[in-house]
Amino acid sequence: MPGSSEFPSRVVGHFADPNLTIFGDRYFLYPTTDGQAGWVATSFSAFSSADLVDWHDHGVVLRLGEDVKWASTEAWAPTIAVRGTKYFLYFTAESNIGVAVGDSPLGPFTDLGRPLIADGDYSGRAIDPSVFIDDDGSAFLYWGNTEAHMVPLGDDMVSFDSTQVITWTPTDFREAVWVHKRGGIYYLSWSVDDTRDENYRVLYATGPSARGPWEDRGVLLEKVEHRGILATGHHSITNVPGTDEWVISYHRFAIPGGDGFHREIAFDRLHHTADGLIDKVIPLKLPLRIPIQNHQDNNR
Repeated sequence: MPGSSEFPSRVVGHFADPNLTIFGDRYFLYPTTDGQAGWVATSFSAFSSADLVDWHDHGVVLRLGEDVKWASTEAWAPTIAVRGTKYFLYFTAESNIGVAVGDSPLGPFTDLGRPLIADGDYSGRAIDPSVFIDDDGSAFLYWGNTEAHMVPLGDDMVSFDSTQVITWTPTDFREAVWVHKRGGIYYLSWSVDDTRDENYRVLYATGPSARGPWEDRGVLLEKVEHRGILATGHHSITNVPGTDEWVISYHRFAIPGGDGFHREIAFDRLHHTADGLIDKVIPLKLPLRIPIQNHQDNNR
């Protein structure tokens, strides 16, 4: 699926809630399928690219109502993690968080058979999962809407000790918690406001561990109204292996004429500063090309 000539650094079409990751020499993207009022998507698709510009559509990798029997609609906000030879696709369905397991980034994925986190198990809504795996292999699951939750995952990546759940409320928190690490600093970022509002944006904080405590650092990403870029949020952050290059993937109102049900995915560089902070991202209508293979070749 190639990028357009005007906005080459995006997946063409209405998609949102992007989880961008790297497996081998390709970027893999797992988004929410958008374009209908009420966010009533029923499946998850996957895309891959060598450079963030030219995308291949791999089609549907998980279907609610078929592969997932316990839910039939509201397929939102997938995220993927790998441990050993297994790939774990976490997702939202009807305000529950599920997980399905496969032998490749494209599946086929086998659902757990029940929600990993059911609607009502914890405060707020059970939506928008993300997974952070630390340098020592410890895996942490984050999720939530209006309140954020975190819990260490078991070695099987599909279980956890409920007594270990931590609940807190980041500043102005709405949804879409994301954690990444650079050096010895952990970065927590999250979305503020409503995805239907042009002021939807991302704040961030820093901390000494995946559990925090977190110190607010301000706005990471927000609209650029004079460029027609609105409602920038629900992001993921990815490091290009072997480099200090970082990519932030996020959605915004589609250009032109988008809204909270017609969103598109964009990519920008993320710059960490020498003092351990992050420069505010200024979204542009420009291509972002970062070929993975070139970096790998240069670092051999």
